[in-house]
Amino acid sequence: MAFAQSHIMAARRHQHSRLIIEVDEYSSNPTQAFTFYNINQGRFQPPHVQMVDPVPHDAPKPPGYTRFVCISDTHSRTDPIQMPYGDVLIHAGDFTELGLPSEVKKFNEWLVWLDKSLENQGGWKEPLKDIELNLFLKAGMVRDQNLRLMNSVPLREEISQLLRAPTSLFYHPHGSLPYEYKIVIAGNHELTFDQEFMADLIKQDFYYFPSVSKLKPESYENVQSLLTNCIYLQDSEVTVRGFRIYGSPWQPWFYGWGFNLPRGQALLEKWNLIPDGIDILITHGPPLGFLDWVPKKMQRVGCVELLNTVQRRIQPRLHVFGHIHEGYGVMADGTTTYVNASVCTVNYQPLNPPIVIDLPTPRNT
Repeated sequence: MAFAQSHIMAARRHQHSRLIIEVDEYSSNPTQAFTFYNINQGRFQPPHVQMVDPVPHDAPKPPGYTRFVCISDTHSRTDPIQMPYGDVLIHAGDFTELGLPSEVKKFNEWLVWLDKSLENQGGWKEPLKDIELNLFLKAGMVRDQNLRLMNSVPLREEISQLLRAPTSLFYHPHGSLPYEYKIVIAGNHELTFDQEFMADLIKQDFYYFPSVSKLKPESYENVQSLLTNCIYLQDSEVTVRGFRIYGSPWQPWFYGWGFNLPRGQALLEKWNLIPDGIDILITHGPPLGFLDWVPKKMQRVGCVELLNTVQRRIQPRLHVFGHIHEGYGVMADGTTTYVNASVCTVNYQPLNPPIVIDLPTPRNT
């Protein structure tokens, strides 16, 4: 009984029936925590968890579903990314290198450049219809009954010149961009978004980030306002298409970057802010045991308190994160689908494609 109480039960019921998560005994050592729970509970092994194949980019969306396109850790390297069709775009942080206002503006422009290009020509479908004969067929595009536009470098280059848009666009029959909603959170690289971090940084004698520390406070004190083309979440939620979506940028301490907190109580207090009933959770860092393995160091680096919060209290349908580039992929535990959507590899090459997830749209939408 003592074993069960000390190692298995990390939660207790509040008098108002809200499940209260407590700091895990192995919180400070995620690799040890993973090993312990795996040996004693099989917590990270089938049938409890399994790897999942994401939805193919060209797969038709089932009726009554919402398509989420998940990306993370683009690090100002968005030009080569081929974006698939979707209803909601989710970016789980690290969209810049250092959070410089110029980088934020560039990312904001990437979010909206197609909107403006198509708005100037009367919308998404009509300009494409007008030019498809002399552009699409000329480029050797394959057309079927669904007007499927095959990816073609010459095609993309020619259309980009016409629309004065980046060549990274991946044209899809249903109009992949603009998405109906674009939801973004910050990550540890968005230094200027962490006001406490910036206040400490400018006090230091030795600057770890000289280009950031030289910024004038007025240039970054309201840096979130530069993201005009998306919904930015920071310990906050929004409801879109009937889905309650919550976003948080925090992660366990990581080499002195932004939004770092000590493992244990400090991080748990952030996770306690997540309301019950959230359908989609977006955090920058992963929970323990789900796509958090760092091969070079032979370590698990996910947050134990985040894992317990997700599995025992929140139980969202979808949990999107990044941060650990090596962990790119999709897993599921029977209740929640976990997506590490890191676009950049460990060498910061933007080679991992966006991950597509379809979820049934709530009936009351």
